[in-house]
Amino acid sequence: MEGRKFLRFMSLLLVVFLFFVCTVNWSSTVLPYNTLHSVNKEAETTLRPPSHTHIHSHDHTSDVPRHPLDPLTVQEMNRVRTILASHPLFKKAKSYAVHNVVVEEPSKPLVVKWREGDSLPPRKASVVARVDGVKHVLSVELGLGRVVRVDTGVLSGHPTMTIEDMRLATYAPLSSAEFNNTILDRGVDLADLACLPISSGWFGNKIEEKRRLIKVQCYTMKDTANFYMRPIEGLTVLVDLDTNEVLEITDHGKDIPIPKAANTDYRLSAQTNTRNKMKSVNPISIEQPMGPSFTIEGHMVKWANWEFHLKPDPRAGVIISRAMVRDPDSGELRSVMYKGMSSELFVPYMDPTDAWYFKTYMDAGEYGFGLQAMPLVPLNDCPRNAYYMDGVFAAGDGMPYVRSNMVCVFESYAGDIAWRHSESPITGLEIREARPKVTLVVRMAASVANYDYIVDWEFQTDGLIKIKVGLSGILMVKGTPYMNMNQVPNQENMYGTLLSENVIGVIHDHYITFYLDMDIDDSDNSFVKVNLKREDTSPGESPRKSYLKAVRNVAKTEKDAQIKLKLYDPHEFHVVNPNKRTRVGNPVGYKVVPAGTAASLLDPEDPPQKRGAFTNNQIWVTPYNKSEEWAGGTFVYQNEGEDNLASWSNRDRAIENKDIVLWYTLGFHHIPCQEDFPIMPTVSSSFDLKPVNFFESNPILGVPPNFEKDLPVCQAVTASA
Repeated sequence: MEGRKFLRFMSLLLVVFLFFVCTVNWSSTVLPYNTLHSVNKEAETTLRPPSHTHIHSHDHTSDVPRHPLDPLTVQEMNRVRTILASHPLFKKAKSYAVHNVVVEEPSKPLVVKWREGDSLPPRKASVVARVDGVKHVLSVELGLGRVVRVDTGVLSGHPTMTIEDMRLATYAPLSSAEFNNTILDRGVDLADLACLPISSGWFGNKIEEKRRLIKVQCYTMKDTANFYMRPIEGLTVLVDLDTNEVLEITDHGKDIPIPKAANTDYRLSAQTNTRNKMKSVNPISIEQPMGPSFTIEGHMVKWANWEFHLKPDPRAGVIISRAMVRDPDSGELRSVMYKGMSSELFVPYMDPTDAWYFKTYMDAGEYGFGLQAMPLVPLNDCPRNAYYMDGVFAAGDGMPYVRSNMVCVFESYAGDIAWRHSESPITGLEIREARPKVTLVVRMAASVANYDYIVDWEFQTDGLIKIKVGLSGILMVKGTPYMNMNQVPNQENMYGTLLSENVIGVIHDHYITFYLDMDIDDSDNSFVKVNLKREDTSPGESPRKSYLKAVRNVAKTEKDAQIKLKLYDPHEFHVVNPNKRTRVGNPVGYKVVPAGTAASLLDPEDPPQKRGAFTNNQIWVTPYNKSEEWAGGTFVYQNEGEDNLASWSNRDRAIENKDIVLWYTLGFHHIPCQEDFPIMPTVSSSFDLKPVNFFESNPILGVPPNFEKDLPVCQAVTASA
């Protein structure tokens, strides 16, 4: 017994020593650009596909901006870091951290006026930093080599966490002997421990005042790579993010067993023939013997009748800008959307118990949707002939690093039809016309801890843009003493579904709010609600008793454009340019076409819903304001919900014939099921931005059909009977 106590004491001593070593190392140093890049290059070598897959492998230190909206280059980021280091705010600071460094986009009129070959406007960087605990937004002019503006944040909340914040938070509990003893008492070896940094939300508690807090929960990695399925249930550690001090340890799960590792590993190497009886599908690939039809120069993408600017972003993930489509009649490039991006993701879990109530994530504003983007896997995440784009982001000390293969661009053909018509034989006309639908897809995938989000921007030649979100990855699960539903008392609320022995998948929602700065043939647009209403016929007027009538209403102010979708009160929602009309007099426009979505059912006064009030409606329209881009507010972490899309919209500003922004929220309710264990098949939903009287007629009449002579002939193995 004494020997076991001595070994336990030595284990604790070793863990504490490692914690302080890690803390010192990560507080004082951050991997520089070239170190991280070399690591990424090794990974690329392992995964690199054949040469016809267009992966960027060049040295980013030589990059130069070519467009006013281009992201900051490695050289520019290093320049920003040097300028900040010489600024009095940073020189006098006891401590500081850089939370975000991105290009400060020039004004819209300047960008719209700019043409290829023009000199670039002065390059500026927007920097979010915390200096001695105070948040600042700084504007850095690179040409002048100085900080030209410093704004101190006065609203509640904190900037997006840095990667260093998250990493250090997971080490912090190991400095506590109480925590380590609790882990060992649960039968978990400290060497098998995996911990996650969980944003704590905001609930108006005194401890939240003037502190950046995070909660840490842990799992065991023993015998599986899928540690998420082996939670140490009920154990929560409250940590001060600035000091890494453990403030509180709560343990309400001592009697809950840790789920077993059996059948949790999702990797191919762990699958056995005895378990997987499904016959494999033969490999499939879409070949392009003449190569892709798109070109990418820097960050400008050109394909078929589309042109747009594409860049990775640490918070939004991907930003599409200056999306323009070529008119088939005039040949003119016409503006559709000035800027589109994922603005915020709200993920509330539906368990009010002590270890779960705070799990109400804001993935973009708290963690950084782009920061969590992982390298895409060639041939599996993206097909052959995909082009890959890297992201260049700043670490906590401002040093640039590269996120390799973060975005891919590829042409897609799924056997769909762009348009078709065949004539019946009774007409005597032998007409059989059909056109294949080929689209261009911009894709990224973010792995925000357990969950994976796949975001696609899909461009069609008929002018439609489809925005699709796929959910995959691993459920966040709860440990339970129950192994079968026959053990569960009838009245007990498990807050989810029993997925496997001792594992509950907790009910939760996902809301992805998109920022869509529509500029239909110029910036001054209007929002029109087109209501389909039933009209009753008068007696004797017609054999029909009723029909549908389209009633158009132009939204005058923001509150007119706060839309909750209703199945039995159908509308179309148009963004039109009232100053430009087709030859027959219709205002040119686009409409947002919702697909399957979900609405929040939480109490509006529930603290998480106050912060996520941008999900109170599915559609909002606001006047353009450069400072209003993030639906959850500029500083989301621990904010109180006083600065978000809902509060801006309630100002009820004029929006008719103005530069306006459309916001759309795509929602999912998720009641987990056994098929989600141990990893989830992807479930997707989407919405469309579709031309409505934008063109004079069908814009793809001139698209040719496929002919046998133009396609490769691949010899297939004869299928056996």
